[in-house]
Amino acid sequence: MKFMIVAMQIVLAAFCLYHESSVASAESSGNEAQQEPQITIMLQRIYLDGEVSQEIFREEVVNLEKLFEQYKDWQLVDRDDVQIVLQQRIDDISPLLKTSGYFGVSKEGILQIFNGVPENDNAIHSFFQIDMKKMKSYQREQLKRGIRVKSKERFVKVMKDMEQYSMRNGNSRSVR
Repeated sequence: MKFMIVAMQIVLAAFCLYHESSVASAESSGNEAQQEPQITIMLQRIYLDGEVSQEIFREEVVNLEKLFEQYKDWQLVDRDDVQIVLQQRIDDISPLLKTSGYFGVSKEGILQIFNGVPENDNAIHSFFQIDMKKMKSYQREQLKRGIRVKSKERFVKVMKDMEQYSMRNGNSRSVR
């Protein structure tokens, strides 16, 4: 069975190499002029928790109006001769947060999102500083252990609960 899998991987790799070399030789033989102009398209999704995902691909573009119609729900952020950047705000938490996100607090008392249970090296986003002295002891312990986040509703609830303990100095972030 392992031999079959390895053999299939070798055949697939050989096909890919052959295909790439065929494309390269076709391009070098002057067929470039017959191809449509290609442009790099970058799609950025911005989630409630601050996470940004990017999808980058190249596409043949004959008509920019059709392209923009295809992405009518996206906001144009940047455009030049070789690249178009489109953004979309997603009214949800990121897939990363849904699978392994935890609220926690840094040693300095800053509310953070962690990839997994809170540890020193796995914070992925910081929000605002919390006055830990105003919190009840069980709330402090919850934050130190980590509060699991699997949904937008849970994210919004924890953010709203924690905002009452924020040390307001102009850098706190409000949640919808």
